[in-house]
Amino acid sequence: MQVVQTINSTARKIPNWAVYLLGTLPVIWVFYAGLTGQLGVDPVKAIERQLGSWSLQLLVAGLAITPLRTLFNINLIKLRRAVGVLAFFYVLMHLLVWLVLDIQLLWGEIWKDIVKRPYITVGFAAFVLLLPLVLTSNNFMVRRMGPVVWRNLHKLTYVIVPLGGIHYLWLVKGWQIEPMLYLAGIAMLLAMRVWWAQQKKMTRRVPA
Repeated sequence: MQVVQTINSTARKIPNWAVYLLGTLPVIWVFYAGLTGQLGVDPVKAIERQLGSWSLQLLVAGLAITPLRTLFNINLIKLRRAVGVLAFFYVLMHLLVWLVLDIQLLWGEIWKDIVKRPYITVGFAAFVLLLPLVLTSNNFMVRRMGPVVWRNLHKLTYVIVPLGGIHYLWLVKGWQIEPMLYLAGIAMLLAMRVWWAQQKKMTRRVPA
C-alpha cells in the first residue's frame, strides 16, 4: 500500500515537460550510437527497429494506465497524454528513419512497399490513425469537440495498439516469442476493458 501511495504521489508531482524531456533522450542516444558505430554493420536498420520497439512499448504502456488504476489503484492518468504523445513521436521517428535513411525518399519504392508488404501496410495504417489523436491531444480540442466526442475518437487507441503488435509480429517473420508476448499482453488489456464495459452495462440494467 505504501508503495502504491509513493508511486501515485510521485506521478502527481512530475511535470509534463520533464516526461517529454526524458522521453526524447533515448532517441538522441540511439542516433548517437548509430553515428559512432555502436550498432553493428547496419546502423540504419538497428535504429529503425529500436525506435519501433520503443514505440510499441509506449503504446502498450498507454493502454495499461487504466487497468493499473482499476486493478492496483496505481494512478498514472496525469501522465497518459504525455505517454501518448511520446508514442506518436517515436512512431514518427521510426517512420522517418525508414523513409529517409532506409528507402531514401524513393516514393515509388515506398508506395510499392506499403501496398505489397502487409507488415508495412499495417504499420502505416497505425500511423495514419494516430494522427487525429495527437492533433486533438490538447485541452483546446477537448473543449472544442466536447468530452464525449473526444473520448469516442480516442477509442481508436484500441485499434492502433493491436495494429502495432501485428506489425511487429509480421516484421520479424515467424512465430518468435517476443512479438507473441506483446500481442498476448495487448489482447489481455483489451479483454479487461471489454469485461469492465460489460459489467457496467449489467450494473445499469439492475433495477434500483
